[in-house]
Amino acid sequence: MNTLLGRRARTLAALAATAGLVLLAGCTSSDGGGSGSKTAAGGVELVKAGQLTTCTHLPYPPFQSEVDGKVQGFDVALIDLVAEDLGVEQKIVDTPFENFKTGAFLNSGQCDLAAAGMTITEERKKNVDFSDPYFEATQAVLVDKKSGITSFAGLKGKKVGAQAQTTGEDHARSKGLDPVSFESSDAVLNGLRTGQVQAVVIDYPVVQGWLKDTANATAFEVAEQINTGEQYGFTVKKGNDKLREAIDKALAGAKADGTYQKLYERWIGPYDRSAASPSAS
Repeated sequence: MNTLLGRRARTLAALAATAGLVLLAGCTSSDGGGSGSKTAAGGVELVKAGQLTTCTHLPYPPFQSEVDGKVQGFDVALIDLVAEDLGVEQKIVDTPFENFKTGAFLNSGQCDLAAAGMTITEERKKNVDFSDPYFEATQAVLVDKKSGITSFAGLKGKKVGAQAQTTGEDHARSKGLDPVSFESSDAVLNGLRTGQVQAVVIDYPVVQGWLKDTANATAFEVAEQINTGEQYGFTVKKGNDKLREAIDKALAGAKADGTYQKLYERWIGPYDRSAASPSAS
């Protein structure tokens, strides 16, 4: 494990790097990605030489979003630490979110791992292997201030939106709602803005990011925050133990030396150790 001094230096590097990642339009296992070995530090096998290829689904701020062609966010910064330990650079591939449940992009060799603010569930564990949890997530009900909705219970009979294939959508359906499905978080917010729906159910950190915008804060409010007991994890192909262990090692080191807290405060908000830094399940 690196020394505290070394970790402090890499914290600064990670903060800078998150603003400089270039989004890749695509990536296939047949593309060698340059010269050199596909075996990284620790014997981790990569799909492309010299890079750790990460699949995500954009946008999903504050975890990952594209600004002027560059990808940044909390997930991006954490995986940068993994890439640094492996002696390579992280590259991002934008893929449909439904692939995250099946692990199709991992099995096909398109990516080494997935980082997409993804909740660890037993169903998903059937298709992919998860890292240790790195974030405690709650759901939020965001409503138009003119809607009169004051709680999740008040959603009955209302037009409710959610992002497709997410646990927010699953939670809404489990409670008897029939939410309108949107392809991305941006589309969810646009649905609320344009009156297609009167409320949305989505991860609370995403809502926190939206409400930093004055126009959003003026028009919308959180009716209720729901603790659904969710934890986020990064995923790798079934049986890819060396990469999974490398991710867990980087996460543990970042939590131990303060790097995790610094990144959390930058991308998420005020740090709450019990909520922000879950132990391994």
